[in-house]
Amino acid sequence: MTTSSSSTPTLAVRAEGLVKVFGDNRAVDGVDLRVEAGTVYGVLGPNGAGKTTTINMLATLMRPDGGRAEIFGHDVTREQNVVRQLIGVTGQFASVDETLSATENLMIFGRLLGLSRAEAKAKSADLLERFALTDAARRPLKKFSGGMRRRLDLAASLLAQPPLIFLDEPTTGLDPRTRGQMWDTIRELVATGSTVLLTTQYLDEADQLADRIAVIDHGRVVAEGTADDLKASVGTSSLILRLADAADTDDTLRAIEQVLGVRGALSPEASRITAPMADADRVADLLITLREAGIHLTEMSVQKPTLDEVFLTITGRPTDATGTESAPEGARTEDVHA
Repeated sequence: MTTSSSSTPTLAVRAEGLVKVFGDNRAVDGVDLRVEAGTVYGVLGPNGAGKTTTINMLATLMRPDGGRAEIFGHDVTREQNVVRQLIGVTGQFASVDETLSATENLMIFGRLLGLSRAEAKAKSADLLERFALTDAARRPLKKFSGGMRRRLDLAASLLAQPPLIFLDEPTTGLDPRTRGQMWDTIRELVATGSTVLLTTQYLDEADQLADRIAVIDHGRVVAEGTADDLKASVGTSSLILRLADAADTDDTLRAIEQVLGVRGALSPEASRITAPMADADRVADLLITLREAGIHLTEMSVQKPTLDEVFLTITGRPTDATGTESAPEGARTEDVHA
């Protein structure tokens, strides 16, 4: 984490009360964000929550209708040209020419960003190697797989080596293996000094990557914190017990109620019992009680609440709920290349 001499964290993003309205739809309704430099910040929410619209405002692609935002201290409305030099934006769909090769596309992007021909060539070759695309460098993009397209799109956003990178659902539609490769790339970006603001619908992605997470629903931040903070906010961990003999189930449930003071639940899966664990210190007492009663376990584990449970508790709907946050016909973003 980057800090000043007074140990105050450097903020890559500061947003206060951001608002964006499309007709009668308040797509973003007063969003506040604080993203520390050198971290991965996850913005989690279902389709239509306001994630992409928020990113578009922070990246100067849309002008806010209310509130304000700064990128490394520079106002996104008044200092757009400065902000655009500090960011890279990878959208949900690659902005590339299908008939050109990967090398040709990166060269074009590099030249548009002001790199000399030699610089663009060298940088393109380095990025293609970094994203395991060298063997396909001369292949037309129309012959690329989905995973290759996503890696190329990320490579294009890094041509200028920006200190802040916006990744808008970068792994949507990828197979598990390619998603894992993208996760490794994102970790490498932060390890080499970048800050990443990541929007996603995938709970496991936010859990794996993000130092902090903002949950957005209906254009508002409804929860914010580390993954562990968010999990703790919806309840305690659960104790999972699997019995060697299903005949001991009733005795085990009684012991849980007597020792832990909570009611255990029998899983549909035979011989598996789940109980809320409000007091971890008392678990040892339960195990002693079970041993003295001659009840044997084949498995014992502790399970924290998942981000799935967090999201469902906070919003009342799963993250795969569909919706829309796109602008109605006639609304448009500013035509810029960040």
